[in-house]
Amino acid sequence: MTTTKSKPAGESTVHLAAAEAFANSATGPEWLRTLRRNGVTHFTELGFPTTKLEDWIYCNVAPITKLAFKPAAIADANVTAKQLAPFAFPGWTGSRLVFVNGHFSPALSLLPASQKGVTITNLAAALASGDKVAESQLAHHASVDGSGFSALSTAFIADGAFIALAPNAVAAEPIHLLFVSVPGDAANTAQPRNLIVAGTNSSAKIVEHYVSLGGAAHFTNAVTEIAVGEGANIEHAKFQEENLEAFHIATVQVTLARDSRFLSHSISTGARLARHNINLVMTGQGVDCVMNGLYAAGGKQLVDHHTVADHAQPHCGSHEYYHGILGGSSRGVFNGKIFVRKDAQKTDAKQTSRNLLLTDTATVNSKPQLEILADDVKCTHGATVGQLNDEALFYCRTRGIAEVNARRLLTHAFASEIVNRITVEPVREHLEQVLWARLEELIEKK
Repeated sequence: MTTTKSKPAGESTVHLAAAEAFANSATGPEWLRTLRRNGVTHFTELGFPTTKLEDWIYCNVAPITKLAFKPAAIADANVTAKQLAPFAFPGWTGSRLVFVNGHFSPALSLLPASQKGVTITNLAAALASGDKVAESQLAHHASVDGSGFSALSTAFIADGAFIALAPNAVAAEPIHLLFVSVPGDAANTAQPRNLIVAGTNSSAKIVEHYVSLGGAAHFTNAVTEIAVGEGANIEHAKFQEENLEAFHIATVQVTLARDSRFLSHSISTGARLARHNINLVMTGQGVDCVMNGLYAAGGKQLVDHHTVADHAQPHCGSHEYYHGILGGSSRGVFNGKIFVRKDAQKTDAKQTSRNLLLTDTATVNSKPQLEILADDVKCTHGATVGQLNDEALFYCRTRGIAEVNARRLLTHAFASEIVNRITVEPVREHLEQVLWARLEELIEKK
């Protein structure tokens, strides 16, 4: 596996100075301070990636480096429960942890009742209490030298969500992690760091949700590490609906032990630029994982999904289904890699990227990849890019459906193929409302 290397650019200076200042002044145990200093060192070496790098050729992050972003201040006192109402899931009965500008807000959160073997809290509290799981797992899955963004996140480790499941523990209800960005006088940077550790035969459903208050530009640099133990079952949904001036870079790094099950959903409707890195490493046999993705973009939005399914052990399965809907002059990128190592025999892997263009000015760069070093495997991949099917449109027209309604019907059906895979009903209902409004906007501007 290759890592993303780049030379530091002059635009990295502001971020580097802020990272150094934070790493030198932030409190915490020595092991945590060492992690932060290690992040600074790697960010000094890497800087921000450029389009000269293969993995970033279609994703130009220069606008992030040129804006005068600064670490976001804690601003929960300026946020009310009423402002968060549009982001609540209908009929939600589970817990909700709210983070404002990357910092936990107890006043805005709905904390769960105590459950045996289930820890649901914020990372800062876990670190302050000396939690041994947090100490042993934090920054042990997402590589600090993977990219400048991961290094920057490590340099700024402070707060985020921390979920730990003891062996055989089951989270009684889904967990909603709501990250709210509140831009200040200058463009803010929030860097939430999330850690989810599932013990042997444990189970949980987790929703990671990013939103904005207001329409000003801001930058979210999020890293989520997920360690799934033997026989554990985790469903993780990440939903990004930040404002259309925002910049969103995120990495979800997952380690999957023997016989574990992992269901992933990545839904992206907001942000001027959104980059989603989703990396799964199967370290034990018998793993089964599914990755679903959907993005709807318009205007001049750029949405980039980079995925890696690393089959490091035999008898594992991975299936990826990513759908993109693009209008205006938006751009979509899908780069998915199935990597089958030499001893990973009996691998069953499938990768599908389907993209629907609503205008002639929207573009997609789709690059499914296979790197197979074993000889007894079943691996397929495919990508399609096109407009609505003429035969399907004709079929609808012959049944009395007006053309505009037929286009609306078929576009929503295309999106629903992914949304319906989410097993948490309140989340599906919210997504359907958000996507309906977003798709209506894209169709109207066609």
